[in-house]
Amino acid sequence: MTLHQELQGITCPLVTPFDPDSGDVDDDAFATLLGHLLEGGIDAVFPCGTTGEFASLSREEHARVVELAVEHVSGRVPVLAGAAATSVHDAVAHTETAAETGADAAVITPPYFHAANAPEGNQRFVERVADRSPLPLLLYNIPVCTGGRLEPETLAAVAAHDNVIGLKDSSGDLEYFLSVMRRTPDDFLTLQGYDALLLPALRMGADGGVNALSNAAPERYAELYDTADGDRGETVQDAIVPLFESCANDGFAPATKAALEYRDVIPSDAVRPPLVEVGEDGRESIASGVDGLLESSR
Repeated sequence: MTLHQELQGITCPLVTPFDPDSGDVDDDAFATLLGHLLEGGIDAVFPCGTTGEFASLSREEHARVVELAVEHVSGRVPVLAGAAATSVHDAVAHTETAAETGADAAVITPPYFHAANAPEGNQRFVERVADRSPLPLLLYNIPVCTGGRLEPETLAAVAAHDNVIGLKDSSGDLEYFLSVMRRTPDDFLTLQGYDALLLPALRMGADGGVNALSNAAPERYAELYDTADGDRGETVQDAIVPLFESCANDGFAPATKAALEYRDVIPSDAVRPPLVEVGEDGRESIASGVDGLLESSR
C-alpha cells in the first residue's frame, strides 16, 4: 500500500501530554494515548502539530516526541512529523530529524509572523523546503495561525513537485477546500482539518481528515469515515459538532486534553503558556460533548 493510500482515512494530530508537576513531556501518557488511538482505528498519527503545542516545545523535545510516536506506533500506521518553521533552513532541519527517527512524511505550514507579502512567497518557500526534504511533505493551511492562506493557485503549482503529497486544510472554508480539490491532481491528498466540515468534505471527495478531536474519540471518527455516504455518518457528524464548538471556544489543545482527561486516557490536561487549562464551565461542556459523541455509537 502506498503512502497516498494509507493516508486516505483519519489522521490524528496528537496532543503532547505534560507532567503537571515538572512540566516535562509525559512519555508514559504519550504511549498510552497512542495505544488508545490505534485501538480506536486511527489510520495515521501527526505529532508536533498545532494540537501538539509544537511551538511550545524545545528542539530536543520536538525531536523526542516524533521519536516516541515512531517507536510506539512501530510501523502499524504512518507517522507524519510536524516540521513547521519560519525559515527554510529550520523546516528542512525538522524534516531531516524526522527522517532519522523513521517518520513517513513531514508537515509544514507557510511561514508565520513574517507572512508572505505575495502568493509567490509561499510557493518559493514550499518548493525550497521540498527540494531539500528527505521526506514527502504534507502542506498545512491554517490562516488563523499563519496570517494568510495557501492560495489555490499556489497549491496547484506546488502539487507538481514530486515531494509534495497533499494538503491539510484547517481554514473552515469549504468553498476554498473544494477549489483546491478542483485545481489539484487526483493523487494530491486533500484532508479536512476542520472537524465540523469533515462529513461534507468527505462526501465531496476529500481523501480523509486530520482532526483534533479524534484524540478523544478515535472510534467515532473512524466510524464516520467508514459510513460517510450513509445516515450513520450524519449521526456521528451531528454528535461531533457540540464538542467541536466547545473546543473552538477554549482552544483545541486545552479542550482536547480536557476531553482525554475526562475519558481517563491521560492523567492531566496540563498545557504550556501561553495556553491555559479549560475552566470549570468549559469542562462541563466538554464532558457533555464527549458523552454525547460516545453515546452516538450503535
